[in-house]
Amino acid sequence: MAKKSLFDMTPVTGYEKKLEDFFPMERRCSNCLGCKFVPFEKIKSNRFGRNCPSVWYYNFNLYSARGRFQLGQNIIEDGYVGWEGQALDAIFNCQACGACDVACKVTRFNLEPLAHNIALKERAVEKGKAPVELKAMAAQLEKQKSMLPDAKKADRAKWAAGLKLKDLSSAKETAEYAFFPGCQYAYDPDLAKKAKTYVKVLLKGGVDLGYLGKGDMCCGGRAKQTGFRKEFEAEAKANAEIWKKAGIKKIVTPCSDCYHAIKRQYALLGIDVEVVHAVELIADLVKQGKLKFKKRVDLSVTYHDPCHLGRLGEPFIPWNGTEKKILNQVHTWQPARPRYAGTDGIYDAPREILEAIPGVRLIEMERVRENSWCCGAGGGCSVFNPEYSDAIASERVTEAQTTGAEAIVTACPWCEINLSGVESENGTFMDVVDIVELVAKAL
Repeated sequence: MAKKSLFDMTPVTGYEKKLEDFFPMERRCSNCLGCKFVPFEKIKSNRFGRNCPSVWYYNFNLYSARGRFQLGQNIIEDGYVGWEGQALDAIFNCQACGACDVACKVTRFNLEPLAHNIALKERAVEKGKAPVELKAMAAQLEKQKSMLPDAKKADRAKWAAGLKLKDLSSAKETAEYAFFPGCQYAYDPDLAKKAKTYVKVLLKGGVDLGYLGKGDMCCGGRAKQTGFRKEFEAEAKANAEIWKKAGIKKIVTPCSDCYHAIKRQYALLGIDVEVVHAVELIADLVKQGKLKFKKRVDLSVTYHDPCHLGRLGEPFIPWNGTEKKILNQVHTWQPARPRYAGTDGIYDAPREILEAIPGVRLIEMERVRENSWCCGAGGGCSVFNPEYSDAIASERVTEAQTTGAEAIVTACPWCEINLSGVESENGTFMDVVDIVELVAKAL
């Protein structure tokens, strides 16, 4: 594919973007460095003013969105073929957390660093240069329909034993919502208990709930984050076909990664299915009085916003338009293009739940909502670079400890796993709690 001119106004829309399609964008980056920091008006202290874990950890510009824009230019313009060393390291040590994307929307409005970072990964995967650990994950997805290393498709439904959920796989039974647990909740023994708790809470609130049984499988979202585009597309289309045959119109999931994959990435493939996160349903049930908290839970907590539920959890808005220039300088679009600045993610629902539980005291960290610091698990980094991933988690635990809270609460299994058992910079730990655990204690 030929590279695009800086002034190429050819419309580039939807899911088909390749690395070359970003060439005008790569050159328009003004090196404002906003991708390295929380937007300045939101910074509360110098200590917790950074937003990109990659450039924070490696302290080298190549690991920032700006650096990756420059790297993409070199690949397109100069036919860079090394695909090794620090360049390859910078490509894959990106959590795909979207913090740079939010900051860029504030400072520039018209650049898409997150999509570009993923396009770089996709090109590296095409060249066969992905880390061996990520290649193994992709192979596992194809073989066992999960990216977890020890998962077996035959064991997928074991977590739901004893729940007597409606089996929606044959379309003989119907329900308003299909419960989609996600791989961590399906296979991890401790998290599987919490998946059961989610189901019991939703059923107690009167939700008409079913499950796909052995037909359930991975959303494939991690494949997209790590650059394995073909594997992701195959998994998404396979899921869509299963849902269509089962007559499923609505999905509820407790997993933030699954939520984002289905809500945003599936939508780009034209897969139309309504998906809600379990905290949204629970918050609504509490408001409607269908779930009533009767017991006190005396605990001070701070809430960690998962990247894929928060800033990357915004609704998908279809767009098909053309890029234009005003006075041959200012870039704009006709019609107006959606602006994903992270502000419309799922932030209020979990906080409303916590505030409704008697005895729970919520104390916010400095970096919250669309500017939340990543837990470090995203983009496959916890698999092929655990030391780096743990350092990011440690930074978050350190920030949580400054609030004086007794525990970190989150609504994502990946965040829960990555933040648990990690020391802060002071060498101490914090309890990490799934929000559904507090809900169950209070009912």
